[in-house]
Amino acid sequence: MFPSNKTIAYPLFIIGIVMIICGFRWLVHPDPWLLDEVANVERLGKTFDEVFAESTPTIPDYLRQIYRFFGLWVLIIGLFISSLSLSIKAIKEKQVISKIIYITGFMLIFGMYLGYTLIPSSHFIVLMWFLILLYLISLYSYTKLRID
Repeated sequence: MFPSNKTIAYPLFIIGIVMIICGFRWLVHPDPWLLDEVANVERLGKTFDEVFAESTPTIPDYLRQIYRFFGLWVLIIGLFISSLSLSIKAIKEKQVISKIIYITGFMLIFGMYLGYTLIPSSHFIVLMWFLILLYLISLYSYTKLRID
């Protein structure tokens, strides 16, 4: 039935899995800045070949390092969200689930704000809308159930 604990947990779980996949992609891709190349080139006003030609030869390694750390953090946050969302104890504990709901919402909404202000042509914005839809299902279920 809707709403239920499952309509709180499963959307959050999917959000976590998507974050795990994105984080893993940034960790293993040989040139992770190319995963969002169009938006990055638009933001820089130059192609990456131009940026690399004008800078020191260590810039690609530096970018790779930054993206690897970013990917690691996205992966870890995804692991936290997905593992806690399916924990029956976490779902039934009002303090735990409320923190998961509110922190996830803050992360998604602030991420969307940054996406639209910094890289508005990013294809990740479409993904963010999907994640926000999932989040709203969890939030609606949470507020309707008022876990006590």
